[in-house]
Amino acid sequence: MLIPGAGGAAWYWSRVVPLLQGAGHAAVAVDLPGDDESAGLPEYARLVLEATGGRDDVVLVAQSLGGFTAPLVCQRATVRELVLVNAMIPLPGETPGAWWDNTGWAAAQQSAAKAHGYSTEFDTDTYFLHDVSPDVAAEGEPHQRPEANAVFESVCNFTDWPRIPTRVLSGEADRFFPLDFQRRVARERLGVEPDVVPGGHLLALANPDGVVNYLLRR
Repeated sequence: MLIPGAGGAAWYWSRVVPLLQGAGHAAVAVDLPGDDESAGLPEYARLVLEATGGRDDVVLVAQSLGGFTAPLVCQRATVRELVLVNAMIPLPGETPGAWWDNTGWAAAQQSAAKAHGYSTEFDTDTYFLHDVSPDVAAEGEPHQRPEANAVFESVCNFTDWPRIPTRVLSGEADRFFPLDFQRRVARERLGVEPDVVPGGHLLALANPDGVVNYLLRR
């Protein structure tokens, strides 16, 4: 089960799904109503739960903002393993809107930009598409939609991280969530050391083979 990040487009996983299916897995990417102001984290979790179809051997994979939906799904579904990919890692009761300041994200992002010589001013090409093929980026344009404020104000209502095997996968060249930042947050909030593969924030588009090889590792 593959959860997308902000915007909610299942298309984000379009390079990963065929590879997983080719390896014999039932891979499902869930489309979420990212631009719907009436939909918050409970609605996102419900849609992912419905997509599991009652399966009892689920590997749940969450990208970026999808990290806030993941623990809510784990509370209600039988999940064998959780994999967080360049993900926001919430604390119980936290909102996605509060996460940025709580984790010190802005300072970490600015520091990384200065250290590596790219612009500190956010733009999509610099922070999301710098390592994505132009053809893939162009294909994805019709699928893009803004993320409504509703989710950022929605409380991640869980009591503790589920006691299931959890892995964290980070892109070595992620400019939006820099690697050192991801390492710190994963250690502080999960006690987990991230695994690292080449690629930026949109790992499933920039390095789908690396993502799939990682997911299939046991």
